[in-house]
Amino acid sequence: MRHLLSTGDLTRDEAVLILDTAAELARVGDRSVKKLPTLRGRTVVNLFYEDSTRTRTSFELAAKRLSADVVNFSAKGSSVSKGESLKDTALTLQAMGADGVVIRHSASGAAHRLANWVDGSVLNAGDGTHEHPTQALLDAYTMRARLGRLEGLRVAIVGDILHSRVARSNVLLLTTLGAHVTLVAPPTLLPVSVRTWPCEVSYDLDEVLPKADVVMMLRVQAERMHASFFPSVREYSRGYGIDGARLSRMPEDAIVMHPGPMVRGMEISAEVADSPRCTVVEQVANGVSLRMAVLYLLLGGS
Repeated sequence: MRHLLSTGDLTRDEAVLILDTAAELARVGDRSVKKLPTLRGRTVVNLFYEDSTRTRTSFELAAKRLSADVVNFSAKGSSVSKGESLKDTALTLQAMGADGVVIRHSASGAAHRLANWVDGSVLNAGDGTHEHPTQALLDAYTMRARLGRLEGLRVAIVGDILHSRVARSNVLLLTTLGAHVTLVAPPTLLPVSVRTWPCEVSYDLDEVLPKADVVMMLRVQAERMHASFFPSVREYSRGYGIDGARLSRMPEDAIVMHPGPMVRGMEISAEVADSPRCTVVEQVANGVSLRMAVLYLLLGGS
């Protein structure tokens, strides 16, 4: 494995290796000194063309805990805003000798293009509405840590599937790992291609809840919407939001997940967001261990 561009590229064994490595590295997080010398002398560049405090900080922490040098390249106030192309930026990074480039970009496929232009490893931290592989991996890691298995788990992914790279990456990865995925959304928020995805589709959240081990709520991505996809926030919440009443219809040990940032009162009520059955804070902590594992495996952990 040289790059991590899509969860669809991972075999089951590769995915399990990443999860197992993350579990090993999570123990380092419990020590008073959280640093390992593993990637000393390596340079990791965070190339973010879109804002994302959570993902960028997580990758930065992960790289620093492995003793890599980290360069944060925010495309907002740089030569990119002066019109430099992705290719020219890539050649600049190449000249600087970047061993790993973490890229987030609003264009689907940007990470794949970058992989053709640099010698280092490329890690896709979200490209358009296409994929977000490390998010799906940390989600799978969290499910396994909480529920003890992935094989046979019933996972419902709920909400704005149309604009979600998290949903696509999760469907591909969870299917590879033996879970059953059902997408739940209003018809207006499902991509046309959804029929080709290896999962089921439902429009009725209440029907799916009693059978779900995991319910993953997605944020409605208003910033990607240039039309009206549903009547009102209240209507949306009534059909596709999770609150205390809906939580009580789920199996007792079932969990509620969310990739963040959460819009409280829309897709998730405050009561559920703050419940011990909601794994949002764990997902963030697990994200650092998971991204450490990916950097370690890609950039030459021995």
